[in-house]
Amino acid sequence: MNQAAKKSATALLASPKIAIIGGGVAGSTIALRFAELGIDTSLIEKGDSLVNGPPFCHLHAGGNLYREISDEQCLTLLEQSIDTVKVYPQSVNKRPTVIALPKNDPGDPSDLLPRLEKLRAKYTSLVRQDVGNKVLGEPEQYFRLFERAEIEALKDRPLPDTAQCPSDWLVAFAQHVELDNLKFPLVLVQEYGLSAFRFAAIASMAIEKLPDCHLHTNTQVVALEQLAGASGWRVSMKKHDKIKTIHADFDYVINACGFKSGEIDDMLSAKRRRMVEFKAAYVAHWPKCKGLWPEVIFYGERGTPQGMAQLTPYPDGYFQLHGMTQDITLFKNGLVASCENSAQPKLAERFMNKIEHQWPAELIEKRTLGSIEHIAQYIPSFSQASVAAKPLFGAQQIPGEDANLRAADVSFHGKHYARAEIVKVSSALAAADAILQDLIANELVSSALIEQYSTKHYFPVTGQCTQEEVTVRAELLARQRQYPEALAKNF
Repeated sequence: MNQAAKKSATALLASPKIAIIGGGVAGSTIALRFAELGIDTSLIEKGDSLVNGPPFCHLHAGGNLYREISDEQCLTLLEQSIDTVKVYPQSVNKRPTVIALPKNDPGDPSDLLPRLEKLRAKYTSLVRQDVGNKVLGEPEQYFRLFERAEIEALKDRPLPDTAQCPSDWLVAFAQHVELDNLKFPLVLVQEYGLSAFRFAAIASMAIEKLPDCHLHTNTQVVALEQLAGASGWRVSMKKHDKIKTIHADFDYVINACGFKSGEIDDMLSAKRRRMVEFKAAYVAHWPKCKGLWPEVIFYGERGTPQGMAQLTPYPDGYFQLHGMTQDITLFKNGLVASCENSAQPKLAERFMNKIEHQWPAELIEKRTLGSIEHIAQYIPSFSQASVAAKPLFGAQQIPGEDANLRAADVSFHGKHYARAEIVKVSSALAAADAILQDLIANELVSSALIEQYSTKHYFPVTGQCTQEEVTVRAELLARQRQYPEALAKNF
C-alpha cells in the first residue's frame, strides 16, 4: 500500500494527533505500533534516550519465574511473549532457563508439572493456529525434566561450544552446581533472555526512520488540560535546557510514564490505585566461566534470606544477578501504594536519590558482593566473581492492589486518555493493541487501518533492523550508560 492510501485509511478525523508521555518499553512500543500504521504520533521522553528504566533480562514466556501468580497470568505472558519475539527478534537471547528447587524450599518439583503441561498445550495450540508462532522451539520441547543421574552423567563431558540438544546447556551447570543442595528433577524450559540494551537500540533506530513518529527527548510534561468540549488535550512541555514552556494540542494522550504515571493522573485529578516497587539487579564478572550457561533460577520464598536466586548469562563471562531478598534485589519499604489524595505512590527519598542521582560506591560493592554470595551457595565457584558495574535499577508500577500482578496492560480514564500499565515487557504489545481499539471505538482511526494487513502486528520498519546494526547501537547505549558492552551482545 502506498503512503497516500495508508493515510486515507488512517483517520476519520482530518489528522488525529497522538501524544505518548514516556519513552520506556511501553511508550516506545506503542509509538512504533502507531507510527508504523501512519498515525501521527509524538513521543515525549524526559530522559536523553529511550527504554532506560527498570532492569529486565527475561522474556517470561510462561511466567515460570513466579510460582505465586495464577495459571491465567502465565498463559497470558506466554502468548504476549510470542508476539514480542516476532516483533523484536533481534533483542532475544535464545537460551533456555533451568528451574531448580533447593532442598530447604518447602515446595516439590512435581508441583510445577500441571502448569508446565498447560503452558506446553497452549504453545502447541498457538503453533497449530499459526506456524509463525513457533518462536520458542518445538512445542513438545517447551520443557524437559532432568533427573539427578542424567545431570551427574554430564559432569565428565567436554564443554560444548554450541548447543545441539537440550542437555548441552547443562554440562557447565553439572560441573559447577552443588547438586546435593537441590531437589530433583530439574526443569529446563524455553524461557529466553531479553536484552534491555538491544530492545532500546531497536526502538531508537526504528523511531528515527519513521516519519510519523516525532521524538522529543530531554522534554518533561509540566501540565495537561482537557480542551473545551472534551475533544482533545493541551500538553505543556519544557525542554531541560530551555526556559520557555511549549504548548501542543493532541486528540488523544497516552500516559506511559511507568512508575511516575500517577504524576500525570494527578494533573487531571484522575483517581487510580497503584503500587510502585523499587528494585535492582547487579552485574558480576566471572572470568573463569567456561562453556554454555542457561539462565538459572533457584526458587525461594520472596523477601526472606532464602529468596529466589537468578543468574542471567551474557557473553564474555558477565552475569546479571537477582536475589529476591531485602539485601539484594528487594529493599525494605521499597514497595509503596497510592493514597486517596494522590495517584502517585511516594517512594522514600533514598530511593529517589538512587534513581535520579547515583548509588554510593560502598553500597554498590556491598549489594553486588551479597548477590554473588547468594548465588555461590548453589554454585560455589561463583564466589570468584567480582563486581563489574553499577547496578541496573529502577522502579516499576503495579496497577491495582495485588503486589503479585505480572500480566497487565492498559486502563482508561474519561475520554481520549489511556494509561499503559505494563509490569512485564512482553505486555507492551497488548497495551498498544488495546489503545488502538479504543482509538477505533472513539472514531479517531478507521478499523480498515489494521484490517488491510495480513499480520496481526504490522512492524515493517522495526523488522528491518539487522542484528549487526542492533549490536552497534546497543553497545553504544551500554557505553553511554556505563555498563559492560557484553550486556548488549547477542548471547
